[in-house]
Amino acid sequence: MKRQKRDRLERAQSKGFQAGINGRSSDICPYQQTDARSHWLGGWREGRSNKSEMMK
Repeated sequence: MKRQKRDRLERAQSKGFQAGINGRSSDICPYQQTDARSHWLGGWREGRSNKSEMMK
C-alpha cells in the first residue's frame, strides 16, 4: 500500500510549529497563499506557546 503525502496545509502548520519552537521570527513565513500562510502562522503561535511553557 502506498503511503500518502501529508496534506499541504498540515505540512505548512508543522513547518510553522518547528519555526516557533526554534525561536524564529514569524516574518520568515515562506507561504504567500492566505490559507497556507494562516496554517503556518497558527503552527508558529503554537510552537511559541509550547516553547514558553517549557521554559517555566
